[in-house]
Amino acid sequence: MSRFIEIVEVGPRDGLQNEKALLDVDQKLAFIARLEAAGARRMETVSFVNPKRVPQMAGAEEVMEGLPTTAGRSRIGLVLNMKGWERAVAANCDEANVVVCATDGFGIRNQGASAAEQMAALAAIAARREAEGGPPISVTFSVAFGCPFDGEVSQDQVVALAREAANLNIAEIALADTIGVADPWTVRARVEAVKAVIRGKKLRLHFHDTRNTGLANAYAGVEAGVDILDASCGGLGGCPFAPEATGNIGTEDLVYMLERAGFSTGYDLPGLISTARWVSDLLGKPPTSSVARAGLFPA
Repeated sequence: MSRFIEIVEVGPRDGLQNEKALLDVDQKLAFIARLEAAGARRMETVSFVNPKRVPQMAGAEEVMEGLPTTAGRSRIGLVLNMKGWERAVAANCDEANVVVCATDGFGIRNQGASAAEQMAALAAIAARREAEGGPPISVTFSVAFGCPFDGEVSQDQVVALAREAANLNIAEIALADTIGVADPWTVRARVEAVKAVIRGKKLRLHFHDTRNTGLANAYAGVEAGVDILDASCGGLGGCPFAPEATGNIGTEDLVYMLERAGFSTGYDLPGLISTARWVSDLLGKPPTSSVARAGLFPA
């Protein structure tokens, strides 16, 4: 059997959070349904943040309530703090993804807290889950390859955060190139360094294509042994608090590359292309992803 690469679809969350057009709950539910029909099994569906700061993420509870219970699906809620955790538990999310900024500069502007304060919040959430139960927790370290405010982010800095998360028994740790500054060689080195300290915990990667290196970085991660990658249908995405941050790597671009090489993803490429074009029409913009524009090959 070919090696399976798990692609976590982040379009309904990261894909929409920086768009000028606001989708209503029914449109978000239709987007999620189309993505699941195209093969998405793990998906960031909602974000439990203040809708006054990120109005695109309003209606998180209503979206979760509107999703049908379907075997084999995991709907992930993004969480920044204890209040977000409580909302994710109440909304019956299948997973909670806690975001921790790797730098103080980005953390204070994005979440109003330093990296150390965010790690303390992660520890409190992990302890509460241990005591009371709740969905599995993953952590994503944003700006893990470079920060728009603090500049270069050292490998040692990222390794220290990953080690601390592993010590909290977080089952999955993700490194995010939030502003798209990484290169394949740095990705390989950082993956190898982090894997050495997380003691067998799962490692996931999240790339933006701001400087046209997203797919190359995904390739480097796969070559370094990573089996879980984030992607966004249509190449949608960006961060409201990161200047000039553009979209994620497109799910259809990543699926095309991997499956041409013989990897298995479980996605239906024509369904992804159709969905990318559909959601782009809703947002009033053409798809960013190359495969959504160019189509299948062979046609």
